[in-house]
Amino acid sequence: MALVGTGEIVAPALLAGRGVGAFNVIQLEHAQAIVAGAERAKAPVILQISENAVRYHGGLESIGAATLAVARAAWVPVAVHLDHATSPELIRESVELGFTSVMFDASALAYADNVCATSEVVARCHAEGIWVEAELGEVGGKDGVHAPGARTDPAEAAAFVESTGVDSLAVAVGTSHAMLTRDAVLDLDLIAALAEAVPVPLVLHGSSGVADEHLRAAVERGMTKVNIATHLNKAFTAAVRAQLASDDHLVDTRRYLGAGRAAVADEVARLLGVLRA
Repeated sequence: MALVGTGEIVAPALLAGRGVGAFNVIQLEHAQAIVAGAERAKAPVILQISENAVRYHGGLESIGAATLAVARAAWVPVAVHLDHATSPELIRESVELGFTSVMFDASALAYADNVCATSEVVARCHAEGIWVEAELGEVGGKDGVHAPGARTDPAEAAAFVESTGVDSLAVAVGTSHAMLTRDAVLDLDLIAALAEAVPVPLVLHGSSGVADEHLRAAVERGMTKVNIATHLNKAFTAAVRAQLASDDHLVDTRRYLGAGRAAVADEVARLLGVLRA
């Protein structure tokens, strides 16, 4: 199946009432692990690269090209998505590289400014056939600051989608980025209201802080694309720590990074089962 458009994964999931796993790539091992887990689960998956990850690598091209190569070699449908981009220039570069979708994040702006900036990005991306996600109701947690009290208003969300033409919408319903515990409290009634009001797929950011049963409930209430990053990093790091602790003389990076990759593959396969149940 290899590389496909993001809409080719998300649209059928919306119709079927299933969740789609969207997992963040930081190193090549993440991309390999996520695809391995998806192949094991026989499920489509979205590989995401955030603006923060681009900054870590000193640019998009190297990690972007590697991630696209992993996607093209997969035998399940895989999309490659630019996550939380605030720079139109970075969005343009991702499109040129071959990414299948982008998330333009102007959620920190006032509503009118968000609409204006997002509309411009949507017009440019749609001209290239690129699927666009935006955010309304800023989801907290960036730089370790948790703000789970933010909420997206359904009427405002519907108006935002109509005004901008976005293909999906990330909403604030009780999650927060970078959570190390899985005890976020979702507003399930709000998710249902948003799903009723908004004509495009909903996206849950900060899903690492959500327990399995609540992820499943969120999908049942109308959430489609579910973003997970920190939870996989925890699994990766725990496996690396255990491997290093087991052998004081271990210096071959393949042995401990390989352990991290295997742990992430296991967790991706499990989470995809949760989201598609």
